[in-house]
Amino acid sequence: MAGALLVLKVGFFRFAFYLRAMNGNTNLTFIKEDPWRIFRIMAEFVDSFEALSQVGPGVTFFGSARMSPRDPHYQATVELAKGLAKHNLAIITGGGPGVMEAANKGAYLAKGKSVGLNIELPHEQKGNRYANIPINFHYFFSRKVCFVKYSIAFVFLPGGFGTLDEFFEVATLVQTQRIPEFPLILFGTEFWKGLLAWMKSRMQEKSKFISPGDMDLFTVTDDPQEVIDKIVDYQRRVGPPEIMPKAFA
Repeated sequence: MAGALLVLKVGFFRFAFYLRAMNGNTNLTFIKEDPWRIFRIMAEFVDSFEALSQVGPGVTFFGSARMSPRDPHYQATVELAKGLAKHNLAIITGGGPGVMEAANKGAYLAKGKSVGLNIELPHEQKGNRYANIPINFHYFFSRKVCFVKYSIAFVFLPGGFGTLDEFFEVATLVQTQRIPEFPLILFGTEFWKGLLAWMKSRMQEKSKFISPGDMDLFTVTDDPQEVIDKIVDYQRRVGPPEIMPKAFA
């Protein structure tokens, strides 16, 4: 918070100087709106970077906010997150209900670091009680940066538009070598098989919009222990990047 306040203070003085320099010869609506929005964005990044830089390597979980605790995938997520947290990996989620709650709950039960990057959404998003490192966001894009910047693996559970958005965004960053080839896990073979079949037949084989090796960037499984073993093995062999990935440099 101190860092964010410093950014805002510096921003205020620079903004005031800019107003005097322009001497009123500009559009006041633009001056009042966009420059101040930049400082709000900067403050959000400063706060979140400051907090997340202290948690160590993490694993980010994506999946539906609407998933019921009675869903087998919810229970599997609790066990999966619990197993990873026991290996001193921070568990990072969007901080809301459903899959996010399940992953945060698993980390909480293992007495691990349970990070919730929460954002207010109408009808759907409320912070869950299992995140012991809650961080609130106003902007989707700054939140999405934090999901990727502080993780060494990603687990995608069944979900909706948001889950697919994150899956394709992270896969694109790996494919284009903007971030290392972190483990990307698609959990729930029945849910993912239709999309994967279409990607292979249409995107790869018929249209040739992706390369054959691109389908090997991720692992599809129903076995929580396989996920834990794969991520822990990656942590042991490779660990966090030694230099800042290109996406954030």
